[in-house]
Amino acid sequence: MDLISPLFTQPFLYMALLAGLAASITSGVMGSFVVVKRIVFISGSIAHSVLGGMGLFLWIERRFGISWITPMQGAVVAAILAALLIGWIHLKYREREDTVIAALWSTGMSIGVIFIALTPGYNVELIHYLFGNILWVTTRDVWTLFALAAVVVAMVACFRHPFLAICFDPQQARLQRVPVRFFYLLLLCLIALSIVLLIQVVGAILVITMLAIPAAIAGSITPRFSHMMMWAVAIGALFTFLGTALSYHLNWPPGATIALVATLFYLLSFRLKKLN
Repeated sequence: MDLISPLFTQPFLYMALLAGLAASITSGVMGSFVVVKRIVFISGSIAHSVLGGMGLFLWIERRFGISWITPMQGAVVAAILAALLIGWIHLKYREREDTVIAALWSTGMSIGVIFIALTPGYNVELIHYLFGNILWVTTRDVWTLFALAAVVVAMVACFRHPFLAICFDPQQARLQRVPVRFFYLLLLCLIALSIVLLIQVVGAILVITMLAIPAAIAGSITPRFSHMMMWAVAIGALFTFLGTALSYHLNWPPGATIALVATLFYLLSFRLKKLN
C-alpha cells in the first residue's frame, strides 16, 4: 500500500497517472497496427524528427517573442510532416520505409540541434520533451491528451477494416478498390499523433519502447486483433502505473523508469513463452 497510496494522494502523481492512461489508450491501439505491419522503427524516426519542429518553434518563440507558440505545437507539425514524407516517398518511388526512416531520423535531429544552438537561454523545455515530463503535466495537458486519444480511437473505429486490409494484404485491398494510398498516409499520421502523445509521458528518446512493447506482448497473448488492441491498452496502463510508482519511491526519472518496466516485462514474456 505504501507503493500505491502516494499515486492517489499526491496531486502531481495523480495527474501523471491520468496522462499515462490517455497515452496508453492511443499507444495500445496504434501500436498494434505498428507491430502488425512491422513498421516499428517509423516511431523512432518520427520521434527523433520532431526534435527539429520543437527546436524551430522554440527558436521562433524566443527570437520573436511569440508567447502562444510552444515546442509541442512544433512536435505535432514535424510529426505529421515526417509521416507524410515517409509515406509519399514509399508510395511514389517505391523506396523501403527503413531507408526513408534513416534519412529522416538524422535530418530531424540535425535541424533540432541547430535551432537549439541558435536559441538564447537554457532550453529546459526540450530536455523534458527528450526524456519525458509526465510529472509536469497540467490539467490542460491531460485534457489535450484525452482529446487527441479520442480522435485517434474514433478514426480507427471508423476505418478499422481498411487499416487492417493495408496492414495484412495491400494487394488484395487494391483489388477490392480500397484507396490504399489514402489510408496508408492516414495511418502514418495517426501513428505520428500517437508519438506526440507518448513524448509527453516517456520522451522522444524512449517513445519507441511504449509504442511497440505493449502491443508486442499483447500479440503473444491473443491472435485476434481487436483483443490485441485492448490487451495493449491495459498493458501500457500497467507499465505507466508501476513505472510512476517506482520512480517516485526510488527517485528515478519517471519516463526512463516506465520504459525500463516495459522492457523487463517484455523479457519476462519471452521466458513465459519458453515455459509454455
